[in-house]
This record gives sequence, C-alpha cells and structure tokens, in this order.
Amino acid sequence: MASEDINLLTESFAKTKVGGGELSFKGRGLKLTTAEDANEVIKEIEKYEELQALRLEGNTVGVEAAKVIAKALESKPDMKKCFWSDMFTGRLRAEIPPALISLGNALITAGAQLVELDLSDNAFGPDGVRGFEALLKSQACFSLQELKLNNCGMGIGGGKILAAALAECHKKSSVLGKPFALRVFVAGRNRLENDGASALAEAFTAIGTLQEVHMPQNGINHCGITALAGAFSSNPLLKVINLNDNTFTDKGGIAMAEALRILRQVEVINFGDCLVRSKGAQAIAGALKDGLHKLKELNLSFCEIRHEAALAIAQSLEGKSELEKLDLNGNAIGGSGCDRVVEILENFNMADVLGSFSDDEGDDEDDEDLEEEEEEEEEEEDEEEEDEDEDDDDDHDEDEDGHNQSVSPPKKILESHVAVASPPPIDASTFLAFPSPDKLLRLGPKRSSLIAQQTDVADTEKVVQAFIQISSVFKDDVTIKSAVFETADALLDKAFHTASFQAHLFVTSLLIHMGLLKSEEKVKAISSLYGPLMTLNHVVQQEYFPKALAPVLLAFITKPNRALEAFSSARHTLLQTLHTV
Repeated sequence: MASEDINLLTESFAKTKVGGGELSFKGRGLKLTTAEDANEVIKEIEKYEELQALRLEGNTVGVEAAKVIAKALESKPDMKKCFWSDMFTGRLRAEIPPALISLGNALITAGAQLVELDLSDNAFGPDGVRGFEALLKSQACFSLQELKLNNCGMGIGGGKILAAALAECHKKSSVLGKPFALRVFVAGRNRLENDGASALAEAFTAIGTLQEVHMPQNGINHCGITALAGAFSSNPLLKVINLNDNTFTDKGGIAMAEALRILRQVEVINFGDCLVRSKGAQAIAGALKDGLHKLKELNLSFCEIRHEAALAIAQSLEGKSELEKLDLNGNAIGGSGCDRVVEILENFNMADVLGSFSDDEGDDEDDEDLEEEEEEEEEEEDEEEEDEDEDDDDDHDEDEDGHNQSVSPPKKILESHVAVASPPPIDASTFLAFPSPDKLLRLGPKRSSLIAQQTDVADTEKVVQAFIQISSVFKDDVTIKSAVFETADALLDKAFHTASFQAHLFVTSLLIHMGLLKSEEKVKAISSLYGPLMTLNHVVQQEYFPKALAPVLLAFITKPNRALEAFSSARHTLLQTLHTV
C-alpha cells in the first residue's frame, strides 16, 4: 500500500469504536482487497479479548482479505453478533460467496454461538446464499435469534436454499434438545416471489418462535401470502408483520385475516401498498374486532379499499387502547367516507392516531358499482395469474440453477396498483406544488415534457427543487418508477444541455437539500432520501449526466452520515453504480 493510504488507514483505526465486547469499523470506507490491506483489521481483532460483536458494514472486503480476517476470527469463541451488511461494494458477485464461506467457516471453527447475523445490502444473489448456507446449518447458528438479509437479490432460488438451511438448522438443533428459536427475520427487496415465500413459510412453520417478520417488496401474490399466513398461525409470539408492497388481493387478505384471528401478540401490521382491496379489508376488520388488543400500528394505505370497508376497519378499532398509528391514505374512500372514518375514531377518542388522507382517490360514487368493478378485475387477475404460472415454470427452473432470474408480476396487477376511476387531469404546476405518485401519472404521457417546460432550467435552484419533487414520489412499482425516471431524464437532459446551467452547483445544492452537505443558509433537509437516491442511481448512468460529477457524489454518499443510515439499501445501490460509472 502507498504510505499515504497507510496513514489514512491509521487515522481511520484511531476512530474505531471499541468497547462493550464490540469492535466497529462501521462506515470507514475501507477497501480491503489483499491480505496486506487487512493487516490493521487483523491486529485489532487479535488483540481484542472476548470479542462478541464485529461491525464491518460500510467497507468493501475482497476474497483474500476475508481469508485473513477469518483466520483471526477462528480464535474468537465469544462471537455473538456479526454486523456484515453493505461490505462488498464494488466487488464482483463471484467474489462474495468465497468470502462468506471463509468468514462462516471461521465462526464454526471458533465454536461461536451467534445471536445476530446481518448480511443486508450485499447484492450476492442466489449463489451468495450458498456462501453462508453451511454456517446456517452449523451449531454456530443453533442459537441465532436475528437474521437480516434485506436487499440481497436472493431471488426464488436463493429463497429456497435459505429455507432449506433454516429447516435443517431447526432439525439438527432439536435433536440436541435445544431447538432453533429464531425471533427476527428480515428479507425485504429480494424478489422471493411465490415459490421463495412458500418455501420460507414451511421453514417458519417448523421454527414456530418468530416475533418479527419483514418481507416487503418481494413480488409475492396471494398464493405466497396464503402460505405465509398459514406459517404465521404457527408462530404465536408474532408481534410485527411487515409485508408492505406485495400483492394480496382479496384472497390473500382473507387468508391473512384468518391468521390474525389466531395470533394474540401482534403489535404492528404493515400491509401498505398490498392491494388488499375491500373484501380483504373487511376480513381483516373482522379479525381486528375479535382480538389483537395489543395492536399499536396498522398500515393499510394504497390498498384500493372502498368506503364501507374503511368504515369497517375504523369500527373494528374500538377498545384498541394501545393503538398509536392508523394509515388508510391512498385508498378510494371518498370525501364523505374519510369524514365518517374521522367521526368514528373521534367517538372512540382515537382521532389522533389517524394519518393523512391527502392521497385518497375516492369520489363518493356508489360503492356497489365499485365493488362489481373490483370483482371483475379480480377475475381477470386470477386468469392472468394462471397463465403467468404456466409460462414462468422455466424461469423458476433457472433460479434452481443459481441464476438470479426474477419474473415480473402480471401486467394487470401492476396496473391495478395505480388505476383509479378516471380522475380529472391536472397540470404540471399542481404536481410540483403537491407531488404524489397519482398526480404524476395523471399528467399523462406528456408528463416529462410538461414538467420540463414548467421549470426554468437556467435557474439551478429551481431544477434542484423540481428534481426533488419528482424523485420524492418514487416507488418500486414498475409504472411509477418508469414515470419518475422518464420525467427526471427530460428535466435534467434539458438542464445539462443548457449553456447557462451550472452542473456543479446543481450537485452541491442537491446534497445540501438531502442533508449531506452543510450550508451557511438554513435549508430544511428533505425527510426521505429513498426516492432521490434511487432516482440518482438511474440518472448517473445516463449519457447526459457529466461523468466528472460522479466522484463528487461518491465522496458524499460514501461518507458516514445519519441522514443516510435509514436508507442503507438505496445508498448501497447508488454506491455500486457510482463505482462503475
């Protein structure tokens, strides 16, 4: 290594937090490729007696560096927690499995008894699951309580490998008289789909000790949801269920409601953006009315729930004294329906728990007509799902071979997430003043040109503001994502090709608004960085984006910052792209 690199590394280690059994290199941005690169890490590990937790997140570890770090861990039998998320940035996917195998084997050799393993935000795909499969099956994980694999690109094949490993861990540990008792499972944004979710459901049923399950954005429809519902029924201690942004339809909603009738400890239900629809919501309301007295949060936003079903949900909350948050926004309740929901909750002295109705899409039409329309849509979806299942068999076989193939949800289902009963059109200024996904779509096919025309691209600050408004409505829904990218492209392509536009000033101002760069002026940072980060990930790959600006963004996105901690998956995605631009 060059002397200046060694000096930087030395300074980094001077800031390393050591104490309470934990050794942390979190967010240091260390590039550990060779054995020599890892020398200082090894020294810190070796001299730390009774090491219990190792944080490597926010760095990048290669195969050779992983081997020597693993060698140091072989003498650490007290290891309990591995915080190893986001530690392969810029690495080839083929490098990750051998690195994980080395680290996992070291823990097995050491005789460690893990309680927490976090490998989130490592894009290792199905093959990567093979990298820690042996660890999960070993005695080192018989004591595991928390497993976090968010945003790893496992796919269906990886989900099946993971499920089999968890099942074997439970089987082996049970033989020894102390069954595997996993409490927290996190696997959002992995494209597990029905087959992956169903395989995991079998493992969950066997385990039976889960307290939290987080599986948002996995492309699961009612078949997989029904399998998960059955598994949840076998986990009586379940407190948190987060299945946000999957596709229930009424079948999945009814199945999940049956599980909720059995469960007694549930505190958080997040079925937002899950297309639960009115029948599913009515079933859930019935389950709520009969039990779930410990419920604290209920999210049924953007689920195409109509007037009567929303009232049923509100009425089912009577006596839920611990409820702190209710989100019914983005449904089709209508003005009078929203007023009635508020009235019902006021009668229960619970109006303060209700969130905004700012994106409600209802218009007080007759619910019966809307219900008939909903039934027709469901019948069409069922037919298309059957066709998709037949057509997708080959794709699922490819997943079995370890390729990260993902099958898109049926087009009708994707469209149904954003379809409404022909609302009136809006103009670009209305969207920019009060942005929402629905408003962006309602601008129609000319949305990109309309917003570009509405924005004075000679004024850098106005371009920044417009970009923030556009990216703020980003969602992992194919239709909305496409609209956001298309609109951002039109705006920035025009701006960057305008002679008077100051590109560096644009990046500087954007970083300030994102809370990643301080300014002498008081600028209120935007609350959610997910949309801007994901949209930037698209933008930096476009021809119009000046490549000279990529290192500037990389420097600030890499730098540890509290504003980025809550959006680690989006940050990781952008970092991966910036390293290749």
